[in-house]
Amino acid sequence: MGKKALALILILTILFAFGCTRKEDKGRNSNENMDNGSVIEENGVIEDEEEVDEIQEIIDNMTLEEKIGQLFIFGIDGIEIDEQIIELIQKYKVGGFIFFGDNIDTIEQAIKLLNDIKKENGNNPLPLFLAIDEEGGQVTRLADIFPSLPDAGRIGNINEKEISYEFGKLIGQRLKTIGFNMDFAPVLDINSNPNNPVIGNRAFGSNKEVVIDNGIEVMKGINSENIISIVKHFPGHGDTTVDSHIDLPIIAKSLEELKGLELAPFERAIEEEVDGIMIAHILFHELDNKYPATLSQNIITHLLREDLAYDGVVISDDMTMGAIMENYTVEEAALRFFQAGGDIALICHGYENMTSAFNRVKEEVYGGNLQIEEINQKVYRIISLKRKYNLADVLVEEYNIEEVNEKIESFLNKIK
Repeated sequence: MGKKALALILILTILFAFGCTRKEDKGRNSNENMDNGSVIEENGVIEDEEEVDEIQEIIDNMTLEEKIGQLFIFGIDGIEIDEQIIELIQKYKVGGFIFFGDNIDTIEQAIKLLNDIKKENGNNPLPLFLAIDEEGGQVTRLADIFPSLPDAGRIGNINEKEISYEFGKLIGQRLKTIGFNMDFAPVLDINSNPNNPVIGNRAFGSNKEVVIDNGIEVMKGINSENIISIVKHFPGHGDTTVDSHIDLPIIAKSLEELKGLELAPFERAIEEEVDGIMIAHILFHELDNKYPATLSQNIITHLLREDLAYDGVVISDDMTMGAIMENYTVEEAALRFFQAGGDIALICHGYENMTSAFNRVKEEVYGGNLQIEEINQKVYRIISLKRKYNLADVLVEEYNIEEVNEKIESFLNKIK
């Protein structure tokens, strides 16, 4: 073998050895980066292998009391902050409050009340839901502050999507001006029973398509002002002859019948990514012959969650209504609601009702009858909703009620 051949073999051997070393080093660097959760791409950019789940991190750092508190929206008494409100915030870590006409006097008073509550919640890890029933018509809590808006029946009679959207937007502007962030509206019930004592003109009409077309636009209008819209009353309150504020209504319709009418607006709302659905205190005998919808796993979990594929926030109607209190204790009902798949129990009246429900849930978690994993799933949905709307306990410092009122008057003139 000549000298040139030997030299060539030597060069090739060196190059091969150097290449193997670089491959080993590259492999070792890749493994090291995999250990810390990153990978090096071919362009040299370092990317995270897994995204951090910020909501889960929040939940992991919450106490049990903070988690349970998020499962409730409570009512208050009076027109100013008091010791009970402070205790509900500080001790019970409540997730939100609902306000009624008795809590609203003047624009200045209402803003101060909400601001004081927000200040008190400042040290808690999550902002509050500040909710109200503002539907228009007779169901309004702000009649002494803003001009009256028509009821949903009037909007349904007009039956123009642009009008319905503007109607919802004006509702949202009224609430945003004061500092609210959640509205238990619109009603998606179909007023199919002329003897119904509680729905009537609160519904957009007796026609399924009219309710769908106008109800969804009102929902979108409310949302456009960064106000959370909670539609109600699933699976449908339109065909009752009993007011659930007084006693328990019973509906004997089959699932097929409900799908043909009552469920249709809620199905469309789910398709439109509705933020929250309120459950009615009604016994649907063919779906669950023991429990009303609010307490029924068949209705909340199997029908709403599984069959209709809804994974948003589920809120109960007020647990202090006659349909519940004539048949259950509030704490029993709240527990059953959570076990059935609900997320937020609404308890509007009675400080003892609120604290006993909170304590009962806590006892059942410790007793193993309510799993912490279930609590975490509920809290995850709740935090997701609060983050979707970028909720924060920001104080209202400036407001222009005249501008809102001018828009309302212009709208009212338009629909005369």
